[in-house]
Amino acid sequence: MKAVVLVGGEGTRLRPLTYQTVKAMVPVLDRPFLEHLLHYLARHSIDEVILAMGYKPDAIKSYFSHTRLDLPKLVYSVESEPLGTAGAVKHAEQYLDDTFFVLNGDIFTTIDLDAMLRFHKENKAKVTIALTPAEDPTRYGIIETDERFRVKRFVEKPGRDQVTTNNINAGIYILETDVLERIPGGKRIMFEHDVFPALLAAGEPIYAYPSTAYWIDIGTLEKYHQLNCDLLTGKCLQPGMAPEGTRIHSDCLIHPDAKIQEPVLIGERCKIGSRVQIVGPSVIGAGCQIEDCAIIVQSILWQQVTVGKNAVLRKCIVASNSYIAASSMLEGAAITSEHSNC
Repeated sequence: MKAVVLVGGEGTRLRPLTYQTVKAMVPVLDRPFLEHLLHYLARHSIDEVILAMGYKPDAIKSYFSHTRLDLPKLVYSVESEPLGTAGAVKHAEQYLDDTFFVLNGDIFTTIDLDAMLRFHKENKAKVTIALTPAEDPTRYGIIETDERFRVKRFVEKPGRDQVTTNNINAGIYILETDVLERIPGGKRIMFEHDVFPALLAAGEPIYAYPSTAYWIDIGTLEKYHQLNCDLLTGKCLQPGMAPEGTRIHSDCLIHPDAKIQEPVLIGERCKIGSRVQIVGPSVIGAGCQIEDCAIIVQSILWQQVTVGKNAVLRKCIVASNSYIAASSMLEGAAITSEHSNC
């Protein structure tokens, strides 16, 4: 089974972090987000993934340059200019010869793709769209269905008086290959605004697969921080991950009087100084150095970050190779190496 993963966006809502890397490669629990997504696909019988890329494709290619048996086969489809969600899939048409998945490259979920595929086949659908409940569907757009979950109407960013359901598009689709014939090549085309409404108007069978599984879009700094915390606290459980607790790599050097309050992940080669306090949920990426008396509370540190003596970080995100000066006090900040305290 094949899947197209859309990873071509610039990730503007994640700036300044995406000045340093592409959105798909921001670390989650000290591993690139895309690596988590690929493992999720592999667990659902996806054996080949076409990465539809545009912005800084080499950042992804270099990381996944070596074949890995634990991941699906990777194929790269690179756009010279943004083509939209449907245009990007059309650009990868040469690799698609049977029913396939499409996923937005910024969603983390536990939706059962195998069950979704069975639902798609049982209903002889042309398109199946995964749905997820949203607290405020007016921010997204809703999908109305009949009692058998056949789609009746798409409503983009409805007013509150137009809301008939809280189910929104989860950014996961199953498509039959002949849908690609409806998409013009070389143009910016969106599934949500162009392709799906046109198919519906033509009477094609479009179905919605509702799910209450964990789902989050990491497109903002707030949601990115939340995902790391949810994984650490066990709100979202992944295979092979224990709920809550502290995971410290065996080669870390941690001073005996440092205080670590779980849940915390500390990567390899980290050095934690005297009287340091780390309060979870927090991630300390590989190669970080936390100097004496520093305090880190509910923060996400990428790799090779140095936090100076007596510095205090609360609910911060600190990108790789940043230096936080001694006695700094930061709260709710997103910091890159270009803007750290030198």
